[in-house]
Amino acid sequence: MSWPAVAFLVLVGVQRLCELVYANANTKRLLKNGAREVAPSHYKIIVALHASWLLSLALFGWSASLHWPWLSVFVALQLMRIWTLASLKERWTTRIIVTDAPLITSGPYRYLKHPNYLIVAFEIPVGALVLGLTEIAVIFGLLNLGVLYWRIRQEDAALRKQAL
Repeated sequence: MSWPAVAFLVLVGVQRLCELVYANANTKRLLKNGAREVAPSHYKIIVALHASWLLSLALFGWSASLHWPWLSVFVALQLMRIWTLASLKERWTTRIIVTDAPLITSGPYRYLKHPNYLIVAFEIPVGALVLGLTEIAVIFGLLNLGVLYWRIRQEDAALRKQAL
């Protein structure tokens, strides 16, 4: 057992659980206030992908040595995630929720249309590389890109409809 690897796995798992609690609270409040969910069918696939990624990291990485350069990249990605969540505030969710409010254009949204998806696109493979799990980085990185491609298309279509 590698205590640094176990600590990394626990921190990533706790972070994901905290994000889900925060996202679910935001989703409930947004829906209660008239927002609507779009393309909910893909959400189970995203949850399954992320859960499988976490399980794979735990199964194959609990005894690994940490790769410190990749850990520093992962930490930088988390700082970018905090900036993204802070910019969206109560509008951040893990689902596609459309409101009548104007889109957020501050923070990272000043520069990118989908900063959180860019972060996740890197975070999935980088999280595996922290533990030296190259195969998991490639497999889940590619699977995640496929799901993100689908999700971004659904979200952009919903936002175009809203703008009409």
